[in-house]
Amino acid sequence: MQTLESIDFTGKRVILRCDLNVPLKNGEITDPGRILASLPTIELIRKKAASIVILAHLGRPKNGFTPELSLTPVANRLGELLKDVVSCASDIAEAKKLAAARPGTVVLLENIRFFPAETSKEESERMAFARELATLGEVYVGDGFGAVHRKHASVYDLPLLMPHCAGRLIYAEMRILNTLATDPDRPYGVILGGAKVSDKIGVIANLLDRVDILAIGGGMVFTFLAAMGKEIGNSLVDREQIPQVKELIARAQERGAQLLLPDDVVVAPAFAADSPATVVSVDSIPADQIGLDIGPESAKRYAHALENCRTVFWNGPMGVFEFPAFAHGTRVIAQALSELPGLSVIGGGDSAAAIRLLGFDDEQFGYISTGGGASLEFLEGKELPGIKVLES
Repeated sequence: MQTLESIDFTGKRVILRCDLNVPLKNGEITDPGRILASLPTIELIRKKAASIVILAHLGRPKNGFTPELSLTPVANRLGELLKDVVSCASDIAEAKKLAAARPGTVVLLENIRFFPAETSKEESERMAFARELATLGEVYVGDGFGAVHRKHASVYDLPLLMPHCAGRLIYAEMRILNTLATDPDRPYGVILGGAKVSDKIGVIANLLDRVDILAIGGGMVFTFLAAMGKEIGNSLVDREQIPQVKELIARAQERGAQLLLPDDVVVAPAFAADSPATVVSVDSIPADQIGLDIGPESAKRYAHALENCRTVFWNGPMGVFEFPAFAHGTRVIAQALSELPGLSVIGGGDSAAAIRLLGFDDEQFGYISTGGGASLEFLEGKELPGIKVLES
């Protein structure tokens, strides 16, 4: 894979694919982590390039332009960080015009997913759109790690058409993930949370033969508990995955991997921030309650089990961390990883958002990934189209 040092950007027009898919609330960015992660690549290229046109997405718009998914707030924040104007161009023609305005210009093309061909399943449609995008520059830099598991025009088809290389962020992400997949220092622990087992079943199956400790949290805990024959009340459950979960539990026992499941959970009558929280045993979940966090004793047990690990990968919160009453499990795990003597890797997405919301600094952890889904697919053993093309 070619890196930024492989290409002379002097005087060239550069197309840079970033992942700027940041969370917004009432038009305000609540976590600028992905913007900050993209800055090293942008600033390095900007010193030499004639212009940079950044391609990025926000959310999953279904019918073209969607005001609440506009990248305008992102352009404004990026401009503040670069101490320069970063315009948000509505289409390719405007992006070209703005990029030619003066040397060193940085332009952000409006949400790339507003253009239907970007995500088309038809290769011919994506390639036609990629050819239009290619008119924006002479060199392509792929740095949007959070999108590399997607076979989209700006991620996969566009770099096929022009000289290309990987940016700083993608290079760093792949270095960390290759370490996790092939040569982690041991003991090696993995913590998986989040809502659905179906989102993580593949990575659990792939990691069972590689990890020493696998800790399960979040909503998918209750599918595991249901697979063990426990009553889970109104808690989230993925009934279709129960047979596979039973197989995973049996595999963990056969291999001798330490599979951590909670003994206690925090339940409430409803999914709401002000719903009264109660700690109960996993053997005594009331029929009319919903589980919203792992319990305090389980959180303490998880943290103790992980404290001697030399490598830990964490993807997915332990509970509904956005609600203070159900954030304790996630906070305990974050605190444990912040004190880990070895390498702690926060696997992007909600996990990264959680540590920041709970008051932790990025510097307290070994590495914070920007791509939750991409990280998981890589660790599941899947090929990432956006990485494959950059390696060609």
